[in-house]
Amino acid sequence: MRWRIEHDDRELKHGLGLDHFEGRTWRGWHHHVTLVTAAQACLTLRRLDPKAHTPA
Repeated sequence: MRWRIEHDDRELKHGLGLDHFEGRTWRGWHHHVTLVTAAQACLTLRRLDPKAHTPA
């Protein structure tokens, strides 16, 4: 389980830019985190979809 948490943390920070927010407001930070989380959900669903990996 620890590996999964570390992998997700690395993906969120380095791959999706979670740590790139430089705003000043709670609302801006909340929007940024919401979009990064939605992007991670899309990537996870695509990774788990067996049809996504087959060539056309």
